[in-house]
Amino acid sequence: MAKSENKTKPTKVSVRGFVDEIENETRRKDAKALLKVFKEVTGLTPQMWGPSIVGYGRYHYKYESGREGEFMMTGFSARKANLVLYIMPGYLDLSDQLKRLGKHKLGKSCLYINKLADVDVDVLKEIITYGMDYMQKNYQTWKK
Repeated sequence: MAKSENKTKPTKVSVRGFVDEIENETRRKDAKALLKVFKEVTGLTPQMWGPSIVGYGRYHYKYESGREGEFMMTGFSARKANLVLYIMPGYLDLSDQLKRLGKHKLGKSCLYINKLADVDVDVLKEIITYGMDYMQKNYQTWKK
């Protein structure tokens, strides 16, 4: 099976421009803080993925079905309802960190936070580091 086209792709939109245009002041400040956190942890330059996701790095995946493609290794989005952090391997091995993190909700690879003040940023850095390490060990990755 050939590479499948993802709906969410990298764009040429300015990350700084996107963040500066976030209407909610708290969400905008949190997004600016997350830019610093992700830069510190990943060492990578952010890139917009689709209209609203700030992504870092890339990885190649291939499912048993044969479907394959590329996606960001980690990232975040400042949505109206909350901040969403994308930790691609998910959270199965992170029960200790999640207990220490603070107020949050989980999806499969999504961590939902109302505002950064609700969580321990140092624990958040541990979670992002785990995700990046996992992706680099288990997938073909690019630090682009």
